[in-house]
Amino acid sequence: MIRAGIVGGTGYTGVELLRILALHPAVEVATVTSRADAGQRVDNLYPSLRGLCDLVFTLPDLDNLAGCDVVFFATPNGTAMTMAADLLARGIKIIDLSADFRIKEVHEWEKWYGMRHASPELIAEAVYGLPEVNRQAIKQASLIACPGCYPTAVQLGFLPLLEAGLIDAGHLIADVKSGVSGAGRKAEISSLMSETGESFKAYAVSGHRHLPEIRQGLQLASPQNVGLTFVPHLTPMIRGIHATLYARLNTGVDLQTVFEQRYQTERFVDVLPAGTHADTRNVRGSNRCQIAVHQPQGDDTVVILSVIDNLVKGASGQAVQNMNLMFDLPEQQGLETVALYP
Repeated sequence: MIRAGIVGGTGYTGVELLRILALHPAVEVATVTSRADAGQRVDNLYPSLRGLCDLVFTLPDLDNLAGCDVVFFATPNGTAMTMAADLLARGIKIIDLSADFRIKEVHEWEKWYGMRHASPELIAEAVYGLPEVNRQAIKQASLIACPGCYPTAVQLGFLPLLEAGLIDAGHLIADVKSGVSGAGRKAEISSLMSETGESFKAYAVSGHRHLPEIRQGLQLASPQNVGLTFVPHLTPMIRGIHATLYARLNTGVDLQTVFEQRYQTERFVDVLPAGTHADTRNVRGSNRCQIAVHQPQGDDTVVILSVIDNLVKGASGQAVQNMNLMFDLPEQQGLETVALYP
C-alpha cells in the first residue's frame, strides 16, 4: 500500500483528496495535517468521512510526514516550497496542488504571487502535472506541480489546435467562469452566498495570476508566440469551470476530427458529439473534462467549450491521477466516479 500524507487537510482540495483516497484500493492515508485543527478527529470536522477515516489532524512537521511515500500539499501558495527540499531528501514524492512550482521563470512567479520563492533550485526539477501532455515525465518525477483549475480547462481546450498549427496563436481569448469553491474555504465577504447568489461578475481583468501558467503551457505547444486574453468570472454555483475559448482559424479543417483524434486515448477527456454544448453539471464530482467544438456560421472563428469540476480534474482528482502515474498504477484507479446528476 502507498502511504499518503495530506498537508492542509481542512480546505476544499484537502477534503476532496480525502474523499477520493478513502476508496482508493492502493492507498492508505497515513497523515493529515492542520495547524488550526491539530488534535481533532478528521471525521468530527467532516462527518461525511465517518467510517472511512479515523485519523486525527496533526501539525505539519517533517517527523509526522516521515513515514509517507507521497505527500500532497493542499495548502495556500508559499507553503510547499518551504518543506519540499527536506521531504525530497527523505525520498518522499511530492504532489503540490498550489502554484509554488508551476511557473518555470522564478522572477515571473515572484511577480504574480508577491513573495520570494523559498526553493528556486527545485523549479527546474518539478514536472507540470497535466497528464494529457506530460504523462511520461510524470511517471519519472519526484516533484509534481499540479495545474490550476483555470489552466487545466483552458489548455485542454486550446492544445489540439495549437499542436496542429490550425489557429492564430497570437490572438487567443479565454472567457472562463468558476464556481465559488475556487476561492477556497477561507471566510471572506466576497465568497458569502448572499454576495455571490443572484450575481455574476468578472474579476482580475487586468491580470490574473493563472495567466502566466496558462501562457507557459500553451507556448510549449505552439511554434508561434502565444498572445492570450484571459478573463475569469465568478458564478453563483459551488463547483465547476466553464471555459469558452475563441481563436481565429488559419486553415480549413474538420475540427471535430482534430479533437477526437487528439484525445481518443485519454480516459479523462471526453470530446462531445458535433453540435452539442458542454455543461458543468455533467462533470460535477468527476475527473473528466468535456469539450465541445463549434465553428459559428462556418466562419473562421472557432469556439471551444471546455468544462471541468474545479475541485476534481482542476485539483484533487488530477493530483491522484498524477500519483497513479508516479507509482505505476492504472491511471484511472480510484477515479472512476460517475458525475453527480442533478
